[in-house]
Amino acid sequence: MASFKKRKTLIIVGSVVVLLIILRLLLPYIVLRYANRTLQDMNGYTGHVKDIDISLYRGAYQIDSIYIRKVDSTTGKQTPFFSAKKIDLSVEWPSLFKGRIVGELGLLSPELRFTKGQAEPGQVAKDTNDFRQVLRDFMPLQVNRFEVQDGRIRYLDSTAAPKVDISLTDTYILANNLKNTSKSNVKLPSSVVASAKAYGGTFTLDMKLDALAKQPTFDLTAEIKQANLVKLNDFFIAYAKFDISRGTFSLYSEFAADQGRFKGYVKPIVKELEVKGAEDKKDGFFQKVKETVIDVVGDILENPKKDQIATKIPVQGSFGESSVGVWQAVWEVLKNAFIEALLPSIDNEIDISSPDGTKVGLEKYKTSDDMQGK
Repeated sequence: MASFKKRKTLIIVGSVVVLLIILRLLLPYIVLRYANRTLQDMNGYTGHVKDIDISLYRGAYQIDSIYIRKVDSTTGKQTPFFSAKKIDLSVEWPSLFKGRIVGELGLLSPELRFTKGQAEPGQVAKDTNDFRQVLRDFMPLQVNRFEVQDGRIRYLDSTAAPKVDISLTDTYILANNLKNTSKSNVKLPSSVVASAKAYGGTFTLDMKLDALAKQPTFDLTAEIKQANLVKLNDFFIAYAKFDISRGTFSLYSEFAADQGRFKGYVKPIVKELEVKGAEDKKDGFFQKVKETVIDVVGDILENPKKDQIATKIPVQGSFGESSVGVWQAVWEVLKNAFIEALLPSIDNEIDISSPDGTKVGLEKYKTSDDMQGK
């Protein structure tokens, strides 16, 4: 009798093990089929996943070679919108040990592309929201950590002459504590840092935020340094009808938002600008006149000591209603040219207290990582 019970137990255990092995072998195909069916059923989009790998011990799965394309409802034409070499979706174990079930999302070599006629601000926002919904369909857990490696963001206009194709490359993004799993009571518990290459220059962004707030609540700085304008000549020829012989572009910006209001500034700086060069000898008469006028205006507005044209544009208001200091921008151009050059740097004059003018200690909006010395 005991021998029979033992055999029965072994049979049950063995059957369960076999079923688990079969399930493990079939699971990637089941998930792959579900993923491709979901991508095919998206409104206005279509897509495909090449393969899916399951890592049960990590509580994760990896999507291999995914693409998503926008579909024109009239012509049926497909336009590339998003692709990635790999997407890794997993449970965030450190948060799990704290009693919070959240996930991590990692993207390797993703490309997000906007094209002429589909990249107006409203459409970009819609596309971004739709894309987030796609990711939510694949990731049942709330994402607490988000990382992008070797990414690319592109804008294309094939209707322009010449064709416009501009991009940020080698993009890196890291967002932490988006769901505030550390249960921190600081004002801005989450963080986002980003960097990219921009035509011989660099782009960086550093933002502290409350990702769970009902209204946008953040403090950010962003800058582009020393982008080579000559490498953007296709853009200038297509949209401004002139090219640039020499010059670099930098931009410095700070913004903060709290309780439905925001305040900040944008400070663009162009150095060593030359529009008319030796390569323009074959240009027509009117084109030469146009480029000469631009050069002359640039020389007038250029600070002779720093060899730069610059301005500072303050922006403030409430969401849905904003104001840009146009006259302030004009004054800053003239001041830079004739009085003093604007410093090519972040001014460190905006923080989370700026939108309403009140002051709070900086320690109140440091991230939990900052407070722990990480």
